[in-house]
Amino acid sequence: QEAGPKFGTMMGVFVPCLQNILGIIYYIRFTWIVGMAGIWQSLVLVSFCGACTFLTGLSLSAIATNGAMKGGGPYYLIGRALGPEVGVSIGLCFFLGNAVAGSMYVLGAVETFLDAIPSAGLFQESVTVVNNTLLNGTATAGTATISTPSLHDLQVYGVIVTILLCFIVFGGVKIINKVAPAFLIPVLFSLLCIYLGVFIAPRHNAPKGITGLSLTSLRDNWGSEYQRTNNAGVPDPNGALVGLFFPAVTGIMAGSNRSASLKDTQRSIPIGTLCATLTTTAMYLFSVLLFGALSTREELLTDRLLTATVAWPAPVVIYIVIMFLISWSFTVISLALASLIYYYVSLKGKAGDWGDGFKSAYFQLALRSLRSLGANQVHPKNWYPIPLILCRPWGKLPENVPCHPKLADFANCMKKKGRGMSIFVSTIDGDYHELAEDAKTACHQLEAYIEYKRCEGVAEIIVAPSMSEGFRSIVQTMGLGNLKPNIVVVRYPEIWRRENLTEIPSTFVSIINDCIIANKAVVIVKGLDEWPNEFQRQYGTIDLYWIVRDGGLMLLLSQLLLTKATFESCKIQVFCIAEEDTDAEELKTDVKKFLYDLRMHAEVIVVTMKSWESHVESSSSGAQPDDSQEAYTSAQRRISTYLSEMKETAQREGRPQMVDGKQVVVNEQKVDKFLYTMLKLNSTILRYSRMAAVVLVSLPPPPLNHPAYFYMEYMDLLVENVPRMLIVRGYRRDVVTFFT
Repeated sequence: QEAGPKFGTMMGVFVPCLQNILGIIYYIRFTWIVGMAGIWQSLVLVSFCGACTFLTGLSLSAIATNGAMKGGGPYYLIGRALGPEVGVSIGLCFFLGNAVAGSMYVLGAVETFLDAIPSAGLFQESVTVVNNTLLNGTATAGTATISTPSLHDLQVYGVIVTILLCFIVFGGVKIINKVAPAFLIPVLFSLLCIYLGVFIAPRHNAPKGITGLSLTSLRDNWGSEYQRTNNAGVPDPNGALVGLFFPAVTGIMAGSNRSASLKDTQRSIPIGTLCATLTTTAMYLFSVLLFGALSTREELLTDRLLTATVAWPAPVVIYIVIMFLISWSFTVISLALASLIYYYVSLKGKAGDWGDGFKSAYFQLALRSLRSLGANQVHPKNWYPIPLILCRPWGKLPENVPCHPKLADFANCMKKKGRGMSIFVSTIDGDYHELAEDAKTACHQLEAYIEYKRCEGVAEIIVAPSMSEGFRSIVQTMGLGNLKPNIVVVRYPEIWRRENLTEIPSTFVSIINDCIIANKAVVIVKGLDEWPNEFQRQYGTIDLYWIVRDGGLMLLLSQLLLTKATFESCKIQVFCIAEEDTDAEELKTDVKKFLYDLRMHAEVIVVTMKSWESHVESSSSGAQPDDSQEAYTSAQRRISTYLSEMKETAQREGRPQMVDGKQVVVNEQKVDKFLYTMLKLNSTILRYSRMAAVVLVSLPPPPLNHPAYFYMEYMDLLVENVPRMLIVRGYRRDVVTFFT
């Protein structure tokens, strides 16, 4: 904490702002602006510039009153309101601008000093002789001699003044605040002298152009008279008046710069800044009328020190002002510098969350967008996949590894046009009151994983009695409006039989059934360990085994894969599974037409499969199936063993056949039919797609009243020996359309 007295509104904000706003522009350029633009345009100019700084002061006041404020000046204000990136970029530019402006202050003060006291010059001054002078826009005969200080004098005196000011600045804000009244008193005294001189003009030794307050001069100077000037130091007026005058209204940050030295920042900064702005703007407006009625236009244009000429009893000028020239080239350089600083801080900055205005604006925009979307279904042309990634593994991962390393790689492959959001969820078994802190820790770990994998997404951890109940809560409540997840991504439990995890089948089937009831699409990833990352380019084909209508989700996923660098060299093949008596050519033509309307390029292949009935007939006639009998009979044997144990348990306990607390009715013929269908499909995949980069196949829904163990046997037959497979189930809506 800083020791020492604190300053109030008057000495802490109003006086510093008044000092910085009033300055050299008013003393050596203001009368020239009135002569060039005329009275009415000068009034507009002053009003416009004053309005700009007043609105800026209102914004500054809103930020300063929005919570407790500490030291740091503009950086603290802007950084806490708009974020550290904007605060640092603007704060550094503001510092650099003040550093450059300091030299302008000094040059303006020295120039005015040497103009007022030419004998103080150490070198010969420059003399410009003009053959024609301007009077009311017309050239008149005669000559005019205009003297300007030597450049070497400006340099010598400028260095001396800068050194003196450095001693004051090195003393810190406390010394500056102490000497502030000493600098302000001459400023106020000079203004008093100018106004007294205006009202008593013309004096006996006054130039002819000074008429005193006169309605004739007011009328003659009312309109503008833009004209090119000589080489005596006044700039070309084309577009330069705003740039020339605007520095005369800046300096409103002087009070906020002293925020650490104020007693009450929330009260002092708004009152002091706005009062200083209104005071100086009113003074400028009043000065326009006074100078416009004081002298002729020629005097306004040629006498750069008219304020000193009319001042009573002698010229008094204060040398503190920010000299700033508005230019498109400097504007581009300033914006480029600020952008570079912003980008650097956004990459390297480690500042905390300050609740900046950008995040508030993003939040408001998100709310408006969400309301505008409504709750209606999104048109297929605007449909985006929002995957819900189930991160909880079927086995155990290494310690402090919250998710399978390849899940985020797969989630990035599901983004449409490189955009999209993934929701990574996991569950912890237990009581929420006991495991709430563990859930927060796990959520932070999952967020760090998502950020490390550069995946756009959010992390959520649910505490529930079991994984099934946790997922059921997630699938019902996750999301908001049309931003609810629409695809559930689950890793296939390849380890369940190898590690004898008997609880996995019921959990796996429960997740699929919950997705079907909640109308969520499902993508089950088999071979996730072999899923390629962004640097592993794949060749070959992406094979789709299109068995049931899924709203085009499988086609869309294949197209999304092609947009990624990993799969961009692959081609798509669509396999249509048909029974033996189906017209293959007609089916192939229809599918080609459908893909053409969807603007999808793919090779269509129709594969015929022997139906279950034909298989039964051929088996009864002694024909041997053309598939691997070993896998088929092994699955039958395991199912028969499981079914026998289930029947024995039911007979021993005198109850119906139950699995996981539910009654089941097993039709052994249907079980054989499912096994045969999965085996035939797997044999077809191995025959045509053994070298494919990835295989997509329709997900069969779990049969009603079949034990979950049986469904896992069906699925194991389907994925047998296929290294990389996506098992896809759509939902009751289209995600692609060929309508424009």
